[in-house]
Amino acid sequence: MSDCILVVDDDREIVKAISILLEGEGYEVLKAYDGLQALDILASRQVRLVLIDVMMPKLDGLSALMRIREKQNIPIIVLSAKSEDSDKVLGLSMGADDYVAKPYNPQELAARVKSQLRRYTCLGDIHAGSREGEIRNGRLLYHTDEKILYADGEPVKLTPTETKIEKLELNPKEPEYIKVVWGIGYKMEKQEKSN
Repeated sequence: MSDCILVVDDDREIVKAISILLEGEGYEVLKAYDGLQALDILASRQVRLVLIDVMMPKLDGLSALMRIREKQNIPIIVLSAKSEDSDKVLGLSMGADDYVAKPYNPQELAARVKSQLRRYTCLGDIHAGSREGEIRNGRLLYHTDEKILYADGEPVKLTPTETKIEKLELNPKEPEYIKVVWGIGYKMEKQEKSN
């Protein structure tokens, strides 16, 4: 069964153009023309990825994005005519996985959709509850039985000492996971979303 993608934009011509593009890539496409319609479809259909415009009537894209994030962790790509950095940052900080400025390049849009679906499918739902014998945090997964740590789905080699103290940071210069608590020691930060 092909992946189902929800395209949300109040401009019907844009929805039609993106639908033709994605259907040509083999995806099933559902269409919505405002944020409320998008939420209705997501409540009743199994959708693998959402492409959503920012400026829409009834419920704008960013408000819809927040509502989707309360219940689902599927990839969301924000479409917007605004290319200012502040809008990109706002969309990403509210839970979007990617951002495409309009007018978009069709090949680039298709590639970004494929990339997000591949990441989501390979890593699974990164926010899913930990299974027995697993510790999950953001982009990290640790198998306690095998004592193997995975970062973004790739195994990380740990020495016996590192296994005991957990060498976790993907970029030690910008720690995301282990934070120093002055006068106490260390704590692990819970990661809310994949980057």
